[in-house]
Amino acid sequence: MSESSAAGKLSEDLAELGPEHLAAILGYWPLWARADQLPPTATQAGDDWRVWLILGGRGAGKTRAGAEWVSAKALGRSPTGAQAAYRIALVGETLGEVRRVMVEGVSGLLGVHAARERPHFEPSKGQLIWPSGAIAQMFSAEDPDSLRGPQFDAAWCDEVAKWRHPERTWNMLQFALRLGAHPQMVATTTPRSTPWLKKLIADAGTVVTRAATADNADNLAPTFVAEMTRRYAGTALGRQELLGELVDDTSGSLWRRDWIEGTRVASAPELVNVVVAVDPPVTATAQSDACGIVVAGLGPDGRAYVIADRTLQGREPQVWARAAIAAYREYLADRVVAEVNQGGDLVVTVLRQIDPAVAVRTVRATRGKWLRAEPIAALYAEGRVAHVGAFDALEDQMCVFGADGLAKGRSPDRLDALVWALTDLMIGASSRPGIRRL
Repeated sequence: MSESSAAGKLSEDLAELGPEHLAAILGYWPLWARADQLPPTATQAGDDWRVWLILGGRGAGKTRAGAEWVSAKALGRSPTGAQAAYRIALVGETLGEVRRVMVEGVSGLLGVHAARERPHFEPSKGQLIWPSGAIAQMFSAEDPDSLRGPQFDAAWCDEVAKWRHPERTWNMLQFALRLGAHPQMVATTTPRSTPWLKKLIADAGTVVTRAATADNADNLAPTFVAEMTRRYAGTALGRQELLGELVDDTSGSLWRRDWIEGTRVASAPELVNVVVAVDPPVTATAQSDACGIVVAGLGPDGRAYVIADRTLQGREPQVWARAAIAAYREYLADRVVAEVNQGGDLVVTVLRQIDPAVAVRTVRATRGKWLRAEPIAALYAEGRVAHVGAFDALEDQMCVFGADGLAKGRSPDRLDALVWALTDLMIGASSRPGIRRL
């Protein structure tokens, strides 16, 4: 039978089916899913796997796979087997993310069920209840101790690479997975090169499947994949966010030189907000890390402009504080943004010894350099940051910055200050009215 004849026969057969049968076909996930969206079979992974880890690019269909797996567990249907799970944990980066993505999202739990099977969502109790009697409870990775006490026979963990306390939260969940004959869990995430995620991948009980953004192109906006490929192809960020790769080589950088060159300008417009970011060194010797000092401002066009790099090498606090205050005064800045992980209150004290009236906003690093830099690199890729003139040392650090958080084996102090400045201007809720002229 030719392909056209087969298609015609299929159309005739479908036309003879009633609405209920058609709905059942449309709702039968194994028929429509890609192989990487279906749980491991005994042939692939044996019968004793405990964790199914789905590593995928943005929009690769990870959430849909996780929601369908939970649905199948709750209803005791294939492809997870006939044994139903009656107590299920839903763990996300925050409770808000659990609700927004895992429960109410387009590919979340409420969206993947037919009406007669859809669970009842009780937001006040943070739980879903299926007609089968299965119950799923919502938990935040921000609060690992909330997993003490409850017990489950299945779990779905979303965006585990973004969790603030991954190991502690994961460990608490393992102790809670103690119901049923063989508790199992699915973890869905875009990968990030962290020691904890590497350990999870290497664990004997973990089965990994991978998917790229392009694999799900039929379900994404027509121009999305092409545009993302144009912007990010060949970069470490693209390998991570589009291909779902665990980027673990120091040669791969988040930045590309053509992003910087493509937006470079000779002068900045009138700026509505200017900050001086300071990343102090741990010690004050000639061999110590430099004190990163970068000045940047927000333009009326919504773009950020990098206007100065005043970084100093291995100087005592009073020296770099004077340099920061000098930049603050020269560029009529709104504030100094100072990282205080190392110096704590001393950083602010030293700055105010030079200028008692200086406005200081303190920031503290709670995640690694690579994770903090990712959203800033994305701003460059989108053309939302411009360098006013050239900053050779800073740009060299940006283009050799690796997944280990280093630039050719050294701390990227200029880059750290840049990230703090642009985070404050473009990501933090920090704008204040007023024009600052250069």
